[in-house]
Amino acid sequence: MPILTFTLILLLGAYLAGLVGSLTGLGGGVVVIPLLTLVFHVDIRYAIGAALLASIANSSGAASAYIKEGITNIRLGMFLEIATTIGAVIGALIAIYTPTNTIAILFGAVLLFSAAMTLRKKNQEALTEGSRLSAVLKLNSSYPTQTGTVKYQLKNVGTGFSIMTIAGIMSGLLGIGSGALKVLAMDTAMKIPFKVSTTTSNFMIGVTAAASAVVYLQRGYMDPGIAFPVVLGVLGGAFTGAKLLTRINPSTLRIIFCIAITFVALEMIYNGYHHKF
Repeated sequence: MPILTFTLILLLGAYLAGLVGSLTGLGGGVVVIPLLTLVFHVDIRYAIGAALLASIANSSGAASAYIKEGITNIRLGMFLEIATTIGAVIGALIAIYTPTNTIAILFGAVLLFSAAMTLRKKNQEALTEGSRLSAVLKLNSSYPTQTGTVKYQLKNVGTGFSIMTIAGIMSGLLGIGSGALKVLAMDTAMKIPFKVSTTTSNFMIGVTAAASAVVYLQRGYMDPGIAFPVVLGVLGGAFTGAKLLTRINPSTLRIIFCIAITFVALEMIYNGYHHKF
């Protein structure tokens, strides 16, 4: 395939990945990596490297808007980044020595988990009484709503920190933001309102991906010819998705996407099991 044709098709595919990822909250990486590996037959490690760069760019753009609105809990995000960054470096180092077929199977399993997480009931309640540790670390905060400012407190800080370490390892190993695990830690374990957990997770994804990307860059798994159109496409799709989100029903979209991503996950697991990567 000519390079120009490959670049244009990849740019369009990355744009659709960013669009779908933005509308569903799963991020573009869960679509970009299967696109590169299953459609273009790119080595999964190069696909992960490109997806990590796209995550950095996408997170940086979206996070600034959420911080300006006062929704993101920056102090909490920086605290939990200690866990995710350490995990990301460990995951990236493990990925270098892990067979590509094993990575593909793990990726498919995480996709299935992410799809299931998008359908679960979200925590919308703000705790009025949190743990002592959250108060000591000054992690309790507030966020604006249409009816006024809502204050919230946290609990199970240690459990959330532990889950974040696992999320970091998965991010470094698979090249995705692991937003599902991060939201699980903040939403389910720490009982943070869903709106805050998703925006804080988005704020953290870029830093986590940057830690992993350094390892992939040192190992030579960053191909500019692949990464450049992926980053541009995902960014364009994410901005479009942000505008469309207010006009469509996200619940219906998530159900459709979950069905589609389940088929992709099963395909990744099947190909990995039969050593086709």
